[in-house]
This record gives sequence, C-alpha cells and structure tokens, in this order.
Amino acid sequence: MSPDADGGTLPTARLELDCRQMLCPMPVIELARHVDDVAVGDVVAVVTLDVAARTDVPAWCRMRGHQYVGEDAAHDGAPRHLVRRLT
Repeated sequence: MSPDADGGTLPTARLELDCRQMLCPMPVIELARHVDDVAVGDVVAVVTLDVAARTDVPAWCRMRGHQYVGEDAAHDGAPRHLVRRLT
C-alpha cells in the first residue's frame, strides 16, 4: 500500500496497465478492456501521462459502477490512477 493525499494508504494494484504513450480516450478504453481481468474487489492501476485521465478515470468509474480509489505515482513518477472493480 502507498500513502494517499490524506495520509491514508492506497491499496496494492492486482493489475497495472501501462498507458504512458496513450492519449484520451485510450487509457479509459484500456481500463474498460481489462477491468474484468481482475476479481471483484481487486484494484487495477492505470499509468498514464495524459492529464485528461484525472477527470476521465473517475468519471468512467461513476458511469460503470466501480470505485475510483485515488492517484499515486508509478516507480518513474508517472501518475497512476487506481480503480477497484465492484461488479
């Protein structure tokens, strides 16, 4: 687990998608393609340099019934958006 913005901890991702070279809407499309690759309750991380993902990933979660857990950083500092599969 890693610290979140409030000092809590973020869960460990079961699957990490490397979307660093992708622009909107591709990171969300990759998330949609692979969210079913993990069990309900597990977390998928979307690593992307696309700034639109800060809005797009939480919006996708609301529309699709999953939980946006938060954002941390990959080992190279790239933003990593964490999504918990709920359905």
